[in-house]
Amino acid sequence: MHFSEDFRNFAIKMAMLLRNYAILKGIVIKITKTMNSKEKFVITISRQFGTGGHEIGAELARRLGVKVLDKQILNEVAARMRTVEDAMEKIEIRNPLWRDDFTDFYRTYMANAEYNGQEKDKTSHELFRAQADIIRHIAEEESCVVIGRCGFDIFADHPNALKIFVHSSVDCRKRRIAEKYDISEVDAAVMIVDNDFSRELYTKTFTGRDWCDARNYDVSLDVRNFGINGAVDFLMNCIE
Repeated sequence: MHFSEDFRNFAIKMAMLLRNYAILKGIVIKITKTMNSKEKFVITISRQFGTGGHEIGAELARRLGVKVLDKQILNEVAARMRTVEDAMEKIEIRNPLWRDDFTDFYRTYMANAEYNGQEKDKTSHELFRAQADIIRHIAEEESCVVIGRCGFDIFADHPNALKIFVHSSVDCRKRRIAEKYDISEVDAAVMIVDNDFSRELYTKTFTGRDWCDARNYDVSLDVRNFGINGAVDFLMNCIE
C-alpha cells in the first residue's frame, strides 16, 4: 500500500505531538524527534534480522549523499589498532555471521551459570571500544549513517542524531530471508532467532541497554507494509 506524502507528514506531526504510537494499517511508528540535515548529523540504524535494515540505511545514505559506516569501520580499526587486528579478523571477517564468537562465548557462560557480566578475554571489549572511537572520529569529521554497532548508544547524547529501530513481524522476516538466501522458512526462522539473540546479547553486553527498548530510539518503524524504498521515503520525512 502506498501512502501519500501529505499523509506521511501528517502522521509524523501527530506522533511527535502526542509522543505516542501512530497506527497506520498495521504499521507501528514511534517518533520523538526529527533531524536537521543542514547541519552535521548522524543517523543510526538498529534492526531486527530480516527487516532489510542495512538496505534501508544504505539507501538513506545514498539519498543524503553521506557515508555508510559498517565494514569500513573494521578496516580503519585494523589499520589503527594492531592489538585487536587478530581478534577482528576472527570475529568480523572469518565468520559469515560476525557476532557468532560473542554469542557462543556468552551462551557457554550462561548455560554454566558462570556469566557475571565480565569477560575473561578482554579482546572483544577492546574491539568494541576501538570501533566506537573510530565511529565517533568519523562522525566528528562528516555526516554519516551508522548501521548496527550499538550506534544508538554511542550517539545517545549527540545533538543532531536520529536513532532508528527497524522491526517487522516474524512471518514477514521469514519470507524475506527465505527468498534472499533461497532456503526454507523453517531454516529462515532459525536464522532469525539466532541473529536476533546475538544482536540483543551483544547490545546488552557492551552497553547495558535492552536492544528492543523503544526508549533508546527516536524512530521505531515497523516496515512490513513499506518495503525498502517506502521505508526510506517515510524516514526522509523525519529529516528537516
